[in-house]
Amino acid sequence: MNQYEVMYVIDAALEDSARTELINRFSDLVVKNGGEVDRVDEWGKRRLAYAINYKTEGYYVLMYIKAPAEAPREIERNMKINDNVLRYMTIRYEGELPAKREPLKPYAPREAAPAVEAAPVEAAPAAEAVAEPVAEIVDDEKPVSEEE
Repeated sequence: MNQYEVMYVIDAALEDSARTELINRFSDLVVKNGGEVDRVDEWGKRRLAYAINYKTEGYYVLMYIKAPAEAPREIERNMKINDNVLRYMTIRYEGELPAKREPLKPYAPREAAPAVEAAPVEAAPAAEAVAEPVAEIVDDEKPVSEEE
């Protein structure tokens, strides 16, 4: 059996129960096709790089599976006909399973630091304007006349 990494993006507007059901359906599909699911990582809602079907957010899911060579075609066929799956990609990889990544946490601004009173700004010393003579550019060449 080959090892595969299946990444798919689900419509973010889908309810939690329907989303969980969809993820479980794809996992069960792998098992029905003679494979096994090693791990399912739900990355959560993320902003899409570009709008897909006028949607700007998607729910990312990464699934690691071991399956026969025919299984990815069937999985992708089911993802293609499902309207709630915006994008999908299946790749074959070799080696050990990568370590599980923790999902990125949303940005939270730090607590406001106490305001520091600024010291009054002193005026900068005025620089004396010294006029330096500008060197003139002299063209030593004389124009060549046609008579010469």
